Amino acid sequence: MLIPERELGWRFSRSGGPGGQGVNTTDSRVELIFDVAASTTLTEEQRARVLQRLSNRLVDGVLTVVASEYRSQLRNRDAARARLAAMLRAALAPDPPTRRPTRPSRAARERRLADKRRRMLIKRLRRTTDD
Repeated sequence: MLIPERELGWRFSRSGGPGGQGVNTTDSRVELIFDVAASTTLTEEQRARVLQRLSNRLVDGVLTVVASEYRSQLRNRDAARARLAAMLRAALAPDPPTRRPTRPSRAARERRLADKRRRMLIKRLRRTTDD
């Protein structure tokens, strides 16, 4: 799935943290804004799935991704795009198959009990016998 550039909004501001004199003059912090609720790229099912799975990250159906780890605005733009793609990929992924409950095999139970006995003997041999 490819999101067209017209559906993405950008906002730039000064990044905090170290960076010398350049940090006070360049707008290297990037906010990537994607309106999930109004997106025409997503189908109804995809939109509902993203809105439900990313509900704690959305404000009025709008997803905002912030990147400010690089000094360069261009690198922060790429980082924000990659982060948005990863978020949408994870939200659109199908549910994992449900786990079928199983019981440990007889051999596994016996191995566990044998290991417990071995540890018990090792610890018993470590004890001091001051009678």
